[in-house]
Amino acid sequence: MLTGARCLAEGFRWLPRRGVRGPAFVPLVINIVLFTTLGWLAIDRFDDWLDRLLPDVLDWLEWLLWPLFVLLLIVIVVFTFTVVANLLAAPFNDFLADRVTRQLAGEEKPEAGFSALDIPRALLKELRKLLYFAAWAIVLLVLTFVPVIGLAGPFLWIVFGCWSLAIEYSDYPLGRLGLSFSEQRRLLRENLQETIGFGAAVLGATLIPLVNLAVIPAAVIGASLLWHDITSENSRLPNAPE
Repeated sequence: MLTGARCLAEGFRWLPRRGVRGPAFVPLVINIVLFTTLGWLAIDRFDDWLDRLLPDVLDWLEWLLWPLFVLLLIVIVVFTFTVVANLLAAPFNDFLADRVTRQLAGEEKPEAGFSALDIPRALLKELRKLLYFAAWAIVLLVLTFVPVIGLAGPFLWIVFGCWSLAIEYSDYPLGRLGLSFSEQRRLLRENLQETIGFGAAVLGATLIPLVNLAVIPAAVIGASLLWHDITSENSRLPNAPE
């Protein structure tokens, strides 16, 4: 699990790197704007959200459930804003992953700049992921309000958040290798420790003020580093770097 976390930390160190800082700039700005908005909303509406999330019938358990539901609310809100930020930044994240993987492969930096962005393709890929996330989120939301089972809701949401964030950022480098969405998920399951470790590190970084402002480009770079290391050892993958 530490491998995934290490790759995210390395992603932050790559941000000022030549050939990377340009493509990372737009996702960085998008994330700053959205997380600033998130901070304002959290301060303004947090108590109201928590009251709605914690039913009156559970008031007698408030002392026990309140910390869990605070954590659940934070994870849901942060994850939602992260999904929106990634939808807006998707074409630039794809471009950033391309730059990173080219550098890792020792290729020359391409001459084409942002004009090479394939915006329709990037958005279609992002919408496909959103449908997948939404389907599972609906299931978890229903389970959260089921008696007894709902007590495990915060834990399930955290695991779901780790898995989803790993899928979100792994899609950029793995898509360059020619893997379909189903093939990507299979690869992530086969490397579950690294996958959950990376997703947990990203989720944790999104909860840290100031650090969360740069988490999107750092996570794209970190995922590119992680899967470059893993796929370099697996020649069965299509177009795996040598």
